Amino acid sequence: MKNILDILIERGFVENTTHEKELRDYLNGGSRSCYIGFDPTASSLHIGSLVPIMSLAHMQRNGHRPIALVGGGTGLVGDPSGKTEMRKILTPDIVEENALALKKQLSLFIDFDGDKALLINNADWLTKLEYIPFLRDIGRHFSVNRMIKAESYKVRLESEEGLNFIEFNYMLLQSYDFLHLFNTHDCRLQMGGSDQWGNIVSGIELIRKVRRNTAFGITFPLITTSGGAKMGKTAKGAVWLDEDRTSPYDYFQYWINCDDKDVERFLALYTFLPIEEIRKVSDLTDRDLNCTKAILAFETTQIVHGRAKAINAYEAASSMFGNRVIPPDILPSSTIIRETSDTSDTAVPYSFVDLDELKAGIPAFKVFQMAGLTTSSGAARRLIQQGGAYINNKRLTMVDYSVTADDVMGAEILLRSGKKRFHKIKIKK
Repeated sequence: MKNILDILIERGFVENTTHEKELRDYLNGGSRSCYIGFDPTASSLHIGSLVPIMSLAHMQRNGHRPIALVGGGTGLVGDPSGKTEMRKILTPDIVEENALALKKQLSLFIDFDGDKALLINNADWLTKLEYIPFLRDIGRHFSVNRMIKAESYKVRLESEEGLNFIEFNYMLLQSYDFLHLFNTHDCRLQMGGSDQWGNIVSGIELIRKVRRNTAFGITFPLITTSGGAKMGKTAKGAVWLDEDRTSPYDYFQYWINCDDKDVERFLALYTFLPIEEIRKVSDLTDRDLNCTKAILAFETTQIVHGRAKAINAYEAASSMFGNRVIPPDILPSSTIIRETSDTSDTAVPYSFVDLDELKAGIPAFKVFQMAGLTTSSGAARRLIQQGGAYINNKRLTMVDYSVTADDVMGAEILLRSGKKRFHKIKIKK
């Protein structure tokens, strides 16, 4: 059986580790506990959080016990890592509400039944700390000279806003989390993004000084697209795991629209398909590569939204762009539907308009804005002027075109922005 560290490395999860040989030996010694912290600043995680989530899922699938630490306590302070300005301070009620929502989403990836994994909120211990004892027992182990050299602090110190004292405490709190989990759950491995390296190493040092024992760290690289864009960022904003923020269809479309150069890497990071099958993707081109993108989109959507909604999104995409038969030899472990089927467009975003409104006519640019295909009337006008707006697959050529009942086909109107963004206007009679 492969060492989980080798699995994470070959799938692209690992940027750096602490004392790799000892870590590898430690992970070979039986079931181990590891943890990652999740910041409850929003009520949903987004695609940018998938690398740490998937890493915990791989740990569990290989016999280890993941701990998902929701930062209900640290969220009240704000992590300065990767930020050039101070984070907005949240109220305890908002943090608690967000923490509950994140727990539900993490359950999509990790099995928390029994003792297989743990969901813990660090507010349970951080909010009970007494300041003077904490400074005396924990603070004395930290060197300010070393702390200000950490990358997360250096960026803020050099920024115009500077580093707030409350944020300066963040490294101590995260290090204390690691010590607490070491003491209570024998957790000796912390993982996180590359911007967390300083905080992770600081926690390892605290465990060494206080407990005279060894702990380990793994950091993940910042994942960007081949074009250099941050993962999960689109013209419409972040791609969320919450279907009320990003529909399963739009989530599916994000993945199917990825660049050809990213397909193999994304399959390794964001699906559980065997790496041996994924490596063969590099030899595919044209139609077969498009089929591979469909599998990527299907598998990622299935993990987050379930099989039924992944099938709906796949069939909706097929109804818009044409049905495709997925050859059985391409990523054969995928559970995507490979035979042709009657496609459905029920997952395509839609809205309703009264027939009476259409009788009077609605300016096309307003219709595109109302449908969410543009962010403003001005953007809708530009879309039409540039030839990117379509009604029932016919390009609009007039900015002042009026959408009327004559445009209704089968009790609906199909809007399209560019090549791949669709919206249906359904008619209320």
